[in-house]
Amino acid sequence: MNFKNKLALKLFILLFTTTLLVSCNKSRNYKDSSRATGWKMNAKEGGFQYNAEAKEQETGPGLVFIEGGTFTMGRVQDDPMHDWNNTPNQQHVTSFYMDETEVTNLMYSEYLDWLKKMFPPTEKNYRNIYNGAVPDTLVWRNRLGYNEVMTNNYLRHPAFADYPVVGVSWIQAVEFSNWRTDRVNELILEEEGFIVRDAKYDVEAGESFSTQTYLNSPTSTYGGNDSITRQARSTQARIKRNRDSTDIYVQRKDGILLPGYRLPTEAEWEYAAVGLVGLRNYNVYRGRKKYPWEGQYTRSGSRKSKGDQLANFKQGDGDYGGIAGWSDDGA
Repeated sequence: MNFKNKLALKLFILLFTTTLLVSCNKSRNYKDSSRATGWKMNAKEGGFQYNAEAKEQETGPGLVFIEGGTFTMGRVQDDPMHDWNNTPNQQHVTSFYMDETEVTNLMYSEYLDWLKKMFPPTEKNYRNIYNGAVPDTLVWRNRLGYNEVMTNNYLRHPAFADYPVVGVSWIQAVEFSNWRTDRVNELILEEEGFIVRDAKYDVEAGESFSTQTYLNSPTSTYGGNDSITRQARSTQARIKRNRDSTDIYVQRKDGILLPGYRLPTEAEWEYAAVGLVGLRNYNVYRGRKKYPWEGQYTRSGSRKSKGDQLANFKQGDGDYGGIAGWSDDGA
């Protein structure tokens, strides 16, 4: 191959490479347009609108994030009695949020106070709503012991405010979760300017905020008093900006409202309680252990802290307070 042919070949390769790089550099940015149709998104003229600034879910009050994984659920020690009632099995748990501690007497008392004001038990139509939410304080009574002090004081006395609430049925726990969902989302909408500030304190009996009502029929929120939602600053801004009157309220796609609160499943509760941080290998936790720390006993074996309790026993605060709890799957 002579010099001219070599030079022509090199120029061809150079031009081809340059063209290829320019073509790759012109790859379309789908941040403001649809990858499916090519249409503009979030255009002022209308069309499909979505929250392009959404990053991740906000952490609700009192919650902690628990990263999911795969672990061995069930018995982690020998079974000398051969009960076979808790056979080990592998479970995969997706990431979720969970309360840092169990629901306390103070938290549940706030729920009872809200019910009493919103649905006065003195009115015939609301008589059973408040009474049906009060825990069974008689669970403290025992034929072999005297616990009347706990029966009379445990739920409402300030000394037990941070202790886990007891005597709550599964239905009561589910209703508390639903109430908590609505109150948390109501505050979020107020802080974001989609509900008139402090309107939650002036609501008439039986006309409280409901997350599902707001999402499915916004004008029916607060018993049909849509001035609470339409007169809010962020809603007014959407009214001026949007031609579509149905797009002035917050929707799931906005990423503002939090998902509904619920009871944890048995697998989620055990996964969170065992606290397998430190034994992770990619997405799987290797080995078994009885307690959140690496060991089979509640006391330390080191000379420096021999005999000290390793567990975080906090007199009723947290998952090791000795209080039975409900799970979402009834376990």
